Amino acid sequence: MAQKTALIVYAHQSPGSFNAAVRDVAMQELEAQGYKVLVSDLYAMNFRANATQDDIIGDHKNPELFQYGDETMHAWMEGHLSDDIMAEQRKVKEAELVIFQFPLYWFSVPAIMKGWIDRVLTQGFAFSLQKMYNNGIFKDKKAMLSFTTGATQTMFRPDGINGDINITLWPLQNGTLHFCGFQVLAPQIFWSPAHCPSAMRTALLDGWRARLKGLLTEKPLNFAPCELFDLSFQGGFMMWPKVREERESQPYGLTTGHHLGKPLPPDNQITAQPADESSAKPACKK
Repeated sequence: MAQKTALIVYAHQSPGSFNAAVRDVAMQELEAQGYKVLVSDLYAMNFRANATQDDIIGDHKNPELFQYGDETMHAWMEGHLSDDIMAEQRKVKEAELVIFQFPLYWFSVPAIMKGWIDRVLTQGFAFSLQKMYNNGIFKDKKAMLSFTTGATQTMFRPDGINGDINITLWPLQNGTLHFCGFQVLAPQIFWSPAHCPSAMRTALLDGWRARLKGLLTEKPLNFAPCELFDLSFQGGFMMWPKVREERESQPYGLTTGHHLGKPLPPDNQITAQPADESSAKPACKK
Protein backbone atom coordinates (compact mmCIF):
# COMPACT_ATOMS: atom_id res chain seq x y z
CA MET A 1 0.00 0.00 0.00
CA ALA A 2 1.35 3.41 -0.96
CA GLN A 3 2.36 5.69 1.88
CA LYS A 4 -0.16 8.43 2.63
CA THR A 5 0.89 12.06 2.84
CA ALA A 6 -0.26 14.87 5.12
CA LEU A 7 0.60 18.53 4.65
CA ILE A 8 0.68 20.98 7.56
CA VAL A 9 0.53 24.61 6.48
CA TYR A 10 1.90 26.36 9.55
CA ALA A 11 1.93 30.05 10.43
CA HIS A 12 3.52 31.19 13.67
CA GLN A 13 6.66 33.22 14.22
CA SER A 14 7.96 31.46 17.34
CA PRO A 15 9.31 27.87 17.55
CA GLY A 16 8.46 27.95 21.26
CA SER A 17 4.78 28.76 20.75
CA PHE A 18 1.78 26.64 21.64
CA ASN A 19 1.00 26.50 17.92
CA ALA A 20 4.42 24.93 17.37
CA ALA A 21 3.65 22.34 20.04
CA VAL A 22 0.32 21.56 18.35
CA ARG A 23 2.12 21.19 15.02
CA ASP A 24 4.70 18.87 16.56
CA VAL A 25 2.03 16.64 18.08
CA ALA A 26 0.38 16.32 14.67
CA MET A 27 3.69 15.48 13.02
CA GLN A 28 4.54 12.85 15.65
CA GLU A 29 1.14 11.18 15.66
CA LEU A 30 0.67 11.12 11.88
CA GLU A 31 4.19 9.80 11.34
CA ALA A 32 3.46 7.09 13.92
CA GLN A 33 0.46 6.14 11.76
CA GLY A 34 2.76 5.75 8.75
CA TYR A 35 2.14 9.10 7.12
CA LYS A 36 4.74 11.10 5.28
CA VAL A 37 4.31 14.54 6.82
CA LEU A 38 5.18 17.67 4.87
CA VAL A 39 5.35 21.02 6.66
CA SER A 40 5.20 24.44 5.07
CA ASP A 41 6.53 26.69 7.84
CA LEU A 42 5.52 29.94 6.20
CA TYR A 43 7.44 32.38 8.41
CA ALA A 44 10.60 30.25 8.34
CA MET A 45 10.28 30.02 4.56
CA ASN A 46 9.76 33.80 4.37
CA PHE A 47 6.83 32.95 2.14
CA ARG A 48 5.72 35.96 0.14
CA ALA A 49 2.12 36.86 0.92
CA ASN A 50 1.41 39.49 -1.74
CA ALA A 51 -0.03 38.27 -5.05
CA THR A 52 1.71 40.18 -7.85
CA GLN A 53 2.88 39.96 -11.45
CA ASP A 54 6.06 38.33 -10.14
CA ASP A 55 4.06 35.12 -9.66
CA ILE A 56 4.10 34.58 -13.44
CA ILE A 57 7.30 33.69 -15.27
CA GLY A 58 7.46 35.09 -18.76
CA ASP A 59 5.00 37.14 -20.77
CA HIS A 60 1.50 37.96 -19.60
CA LYS A 61 -1.61 37.20 -21.60
CA ASN A 62 -2.87 40.75 -21.22
CA PRO A 63 -0.03 43.08 -20.17
CA GLU A 64 -2.22 46.16 -20.62
CA LEU A 65 -4.71 45.03 -17.94
CA PHE A 66 -3.18 42.57 -15.50
CA GLN A 67 -5.83 40.34 -13.92
CA TYR A 68 -4.26 38.07 -11.34
CA GLY A 69 -6.79 35.23 -11.50
CA ASP A 70 -6.74 34.90 -15.29
CA GLU A 71 -2.98 35.30 -15.58
CA THR A 72 -2.17 32.71 -12.90
CA MET A 73 -4.65 30.25 -14.39
CA HIS A 74 -2.91 30.47 -17.77
CA ALA A 75 0.51 30.34 -16.11
CA TRP A 76 -0.52 27.19 -14.21
CA MET A 77 -1.73 25.57 -17.43
CA GLU A 78 1.57 26.37 -19.14
CA GLY A 79 3.84 25.63 -16.17
CA HIS A 80 4.92 29.26 -15.83
CA LEU A 81 4.05 29.97 -12.19
CA SER A 82 6.86 31.05 -9.87
CA ASP A 83 8.92 28.30 -8.26
CA ASP A 84 7.59 28.88 -4.74
CA ILE A 85 3.97 28.50 -5.86
CA MET A 86 4.69 25.38 -7.89
CA ALA A 87 6.52 23.80 -4.94
CA GLU A 88 3.50 24.34 -2.68
CA GLN A 89 1.10 23.05 -5.31
CA ARG A 90 3.13 19.85 -5.57
CA LYS A 91 2.72 19.38 -1.81
CA VAL A 92 -1.04 19.90 -2.00
CA LYS A 93 -1.32 17.51 -4.92
CA GLU A 94 0.56 14.82 -3.01
CA ALA A 95 -1.34 15.20 0.25
CA GLU A 96 -4.50 13.31 1.19
CA LEU A 97 -4.85 15.50 4.29
CA VAL A 98 -4.09 19.21 4.71
CA ILE A 99 -4.02 20.82 8.16
CA PHE A 100 -3.86 24.59 8.52
CA GLN A 101 -2.22 25.45 11.87
CA PHE A 102 -2.35 29.07 13.00
CA PRO A 103 -3.37 31.61 15.64
CA LEU A 104 -6.65 33.33 14.86
CA TYR A 105 -5.89 36.89 13.68
CA TRP A 106 -8.80 39.32 13.32
CA PHE A 107 -11.28 36.41 13.06
CA SER A 108 -9.27 34.87 10.22
CA VAL A 109 -5.85 33.48 9.27
CA PRO A 110 -2.61 35.48 9.55
CA ALA A 111 -1.72 37.52 6.46
CA ILE A 112 1.08 35.16 5.47
CA MET A 113 -1.35 32.22 5.40
CA LYS A 114 -3.93 34.25 3.49
CA GLY A 115 -1.17 34.91 0.98
CA TRP A 116 -0.54 31.18 0.71
CA ILE A 117 -4.24 30.64 0.00
CA ASP A 118 -4.36 33.45 -2.57
CA ARG A 119 -1.20 32.39 -4.41
CA VAL A 120 -1.22 28.59 -4.17
CA LEU A 121 -4.91 27.78 -4.71
CA THR A 122 -4.97 29.15 -8.25
CA GLN A 123 -7.83 28.77 -10.68
CA GLY A 124 -7.40 25.60 -12.68
CA PHE A 125 -5.23 23.94 -10.06
CA ALA A 126 -7.67 24.24 -7.13
CA PHE A 127 -11.02 25.14 -8.65
CA SER A 128 -13.00 26.02 -11.74
CA LEU A 129 -16.57 27.06 -12.39
CA GLN A 130 -17.27 23.47 -13.46
CA LYS A 131 -15.43 21.91 -10.52
CA MET A 132 -16.33 23.48 -7.18
CA TYR A 133 -17.78 22.60 -3.80
CA ASN A 134 -18.76 18.92 -3.53
CA ASN A 135 -17.80 18.44 -7.19
CA GLY A 136 -14.49 20.23 -6.64
CA ILE A 137 -11.01 19.31 -7.73
CA PHE A 138 -9.95 18.23 -4.23
CA LYS A 139 -13.08 16.21 -3.43
CA ASP A 140 -10.97 13.15 -2.59
CA LYS A 141 -8.83 15.07 -0.08
CA LYS A 142 -9.54 16.14 3.49
CA ALA A 143 -8.65 19.44 5.11
CA MET A 144 -9.14 21.10 8.46
CA LEU A 145 -8.37 24.19 10.48
CA SER A 146 -6.44 23.87 13.74
CA PHE A 147 -6.03 27.15 15.54
CA THR A 148 -5.59 28.99 18.80
CA THR A 149 -7.63 31.94 20.01
CA GLY A 150 -6.92 34.81 22.33
CA ALA A 151 -10.57 34.89 23.35
CA THR A 152 -12.35 32.41 25.59
CA GLN A 153 -14.92 29.97 24.23
CA THR A 154 -17.81 31.87 25.79
CA MET A 155 -16.82 35.00 23.86
CA PHE A 156 -17.49 33.11 20.61
CA ARG A 157 -20.94 31.84 21.54
CA PRO A 158 -24.06 33.20 19.81
CA ASP A 159 -24.65 35.43 22.85
CA GLY A 160 -20.95 36.18 23.42
CA ILE A 161 -19.26 39.48 22.64
CA ASN A 162 -17.53 38.14 19.49
CA GLY A 163 -20.57 36.37 18.09
CA ASP A 164 -21.09 32.81 16.88
CA ILE A 165 -17.84 30.99 15.98
CA ASN A 166 -19.79 29.10 13.30
CA ILE A 167 -20.31 32.35 11.41
CA THR A 168 -16.65 33.28 11.84
CA LEU A 169 -15.54 30.00 10.28
CA TRP A 170 -17.96 29.95 7.33
CA PRO A 171 -15.80 31.99 4.90
CA LEU A 172 -12.72 29.84 5.47
CA GLN A 173 -14.36 26.44 5.66
CA ASN A 174 -17.03 26.90 3.01
CA GLY A 175 -15.65 29.73 0.88
CA THR A 176 -12.10 28.40 0.66
CA LEU A 177 -11.71 24.74 1.64
CA HIS A 178 -15.08 23.34 0.59
CA PHE A 179 -15.14 25.59 -2.49
CA CYS A 180 -12.02 23.76 -3.68
CA GLY A 181 -13.75 20.44 -3.03
CA PHE A 182 -12.05 19.43 0.22
CA GLN A 183 -13.96 17.27 2.64
CA VAL A 184 -13.72 19.62 5.62
CA LEU A 185 -13.19 18.00 9.00
CA ALA A 186 -14.39 19.73 12.16
CA PRO A 187 -11.88 22.34 13.32
CA GLN A 188 -9.56 21.78 16.26
CA ILE A 189 -9.96 24.89 18.37
CA PHE A 190 -7.64 25.64 21.28
CA TRP A 191 -9.45 28.27 23.30
CA SER A 192 -7.21 30.93 24.84
CA PRO A 193 -4.19 28.72 25.65
CA ALA A 194 -2.11 31.77 26.65
CA HIS A 195 -4.41 32.17 29.66
CA CYS A 196 -4.44 28.49 30.63
CA PRO A 197 -2.18 26.92 33.29
CA SER A 198 0.54 24.58 32.11
CA ALA A 199 -1.39 21.47 33.09
CA MET A 200 -4.36 22.59 31.00
CA ARG A 201 -2.16 23.22 27.96
CA THR A 202 -0.72 19.72 28.34
CA ALA A 203 -4.26 18.32 28.51
CA LEU A 204 -5.18 20.22 25.35
CA LEU A 205 -2.24 18.67 23.51
CA ASP A 206 -3.15 15.21 24.81
CA GLY A 207 -6.70 15.68 23.53
CA TRP A 208 -5.36 16.66 20.10
CA ARG A 209 -3.12 13.59 20.02
CA ALA A 210 -6.08 11.37 20.89
CA ARG A 211 -8.22 12.93 18.17
CA LEU A 212 -5.49 12.45 15.57
CA LYS A 213 -5.56 8.70 16.16
CA GLY A 214 -9.01 8.51 14.58
CA LEU A 215 -9.01 11.69 12.53
CA LEU A 216 -9.30 10.07 9.12
CA THR A 217 -12.35 8.06 10.19
CA GLU A 218 -14.32 11.19 11.13
CA LYS A 219 -17.23 12.35 9.02
CA PRO A 220 -16.74 15.74 7.39
CA LEU A 221 -18.84 18.80 8.13
CA ASN A 222 -22.14 19.21 6.28
CA PHE A 223 -22.44 21.64 3.38
CA ALA A 224 -25.18 22.19 0.82
CA PRO A 225 -24.37 20.09 -2.28
CA CYS A 226 -24.29 21.71 -5.71
CA GLU A 227 -27.20 19.55 -6.80
CA LEU A 228 -29.53 21.72 -4.73
CA PHE A 229 -28.81 24.71 -6.97
CA ASP A 230 -29.49 25.79 -10.55
CA LEU A 231 -25.87 26.05 -11.67
CA SER A 232 -26.45 28.40 -14.57
CA PHE A 233 -26.09 32.12 -15.08
CA GLN A 234 -29.71 32.21 -16.23
CA GLY A 235 -30.77 30.67 -12.94
CA GLY A 236 -28.38 32.85 -10.96
CA PHE A 237 -26.83 29.81 -9.23
CA MET A 238 -29.83 29.91 -6.90
CA MET A 239 -31.38 27.11 -4.91
CA TRP A 240 -34.06 25.21 -6.80
CA PRO A 241 -37.55 26.39 -5.76
CA LYS A 242 -38.52 22.83 -4.89
CA VAL A 243 -35.66 22.61 -2.42
CA ARG A 244 -36.77 25.79 -0.69
CA GLU A 245 -40.30 24.43 -0.49
CA GLU A 246 -39.05 21.22 1.10
CA ARG A 247 -37.17 23.24 3.72
CA GLU A 248 -40.21 25.24 4.80
CA SER A 249 -41.20 22.69 7.42
CA GLN A 250 -37.68 22.38 8.87
CA PRO A 251 -36.89 24.23 12.12
CA TYR A 252 -33.38 25.23 11.05
CA GLY A 253 -31.65 26.52 7.95
CA LEU A 254 -29.67 24.16 5.75
CA THR A 255 -26.21 25.38 6.77
CA THR A 256 -24.66 28.37 8.49
CA GLY A 257 -24.57 30.26 5.20
CA HIS A 258 -27.73 28.82 3.65
CA HIS A 259 -29.94 29.64 6.60
CA LEU A 260 -32.94 30.62 4.42
CA GLY A 261 -34.06 33.11 7.06
CA LYS A 262 -34.33 30.39 9.72
CA PRO A 263 -32.32 29.81 12.90
CA LEU A 264 -28.84 28.50 12.12
CA PRO A 265 -28.35 24.74 12.45
CA PRO A 266 -26.53 24.29 15.76
CA ASP A 267 -22.73 24.11 15.48
CA ASN A 268 -22.85 23.46 11.74
CA GLN A 269 -19.23 24.61 11.32
CA ILE A 270 -17.64 23.00 14.38
CA THR A 271 -19.33 19.59 14.67
CA ALA A 272 -20.00 16.93 12.05
CA GLN A 273 -23.66 15.96 12.17
CA PRO A 274 -25.83 13.39 10.38
CA ALA A 275 -26.70 14.63 6.90
CA ASP A 276 -30.19 16.07 6.64
CA GLU A 277 -32.22 13.86 4.33
CA SER A 278 -33.35 16.77 2.19
CA SER A 279 -29.79 18.09 1.81
CA ALA A 280 -28.47 14.72 0.68
CA LYS A 281 -30.77 14.27 -2.30
CA PRO A 282 -28.68 14.61 -5.49
CA ALA A 283 -31.49 14.94 -8.01
CA CYS A 284 -33.57 17.95 -7.01
CA LYS A 285 -35.31 19.67 -9.92
CA LYS A 286 -37.41 22.77 -10.46
